[in-house]
Amino acid sequence: MENTSYSKLKKSFVIGIRSLLNSCSRKKFGETFPNFTPAEVERLHRLYFEVITGLTKSIEDEFESLCEETQAGTTLNMVEELVEEQHLEESLNPLFLERSNTEEVMRHYLSEVKKDEISYLMAMLEKAEEQKRAVTSLLEALKKERHDSTDNEDRTRSLL
Repeated sequence: MENTSYSKLKKSFVIGIRSLLNSCSRKKFGETFPNFTPAEVERLHRLYFEVITGLTKSIEDEFESLCEETQAGTTLNMVEELVEEQHLEESLNPLFLERSNTEEVMRHYLSEVKKDEISYLMAMLEKAEEQKRAVTSLLEALKKERHDSTDNEDRTRSLL
């Protein structure tokens, strides 16, 4: 993989989304369901893992699709080239202070593109967090249901 801004962006996004979605260890997951049998916890963990794996893949695919659609790689390459040209111009002429109108327009355009990309990525992360909260809520509901069921069994036994 090239060491460009675009490849770094993709790698950072993947690392970030995976660490966000895979932050629950098997041990911590098991501790969440103390009243469940090990077999039940294992089945729930497998289900949780399948959901998180699918969610991660879906988010990564959506990010890749968005990057292709918005030509993020091309845009970032243009930014890198402009920065290199600017540094070259400034190194050749230290008194170079004026920027052409074209450069200002391009800088403004690239700034807007970056802002749009950041907004979209923030929305993607919020969506991922909402989905994670939904999975967590589902797991908590299952835990409560199991606990309530155990309590009802205990009450029934005590009545007999």
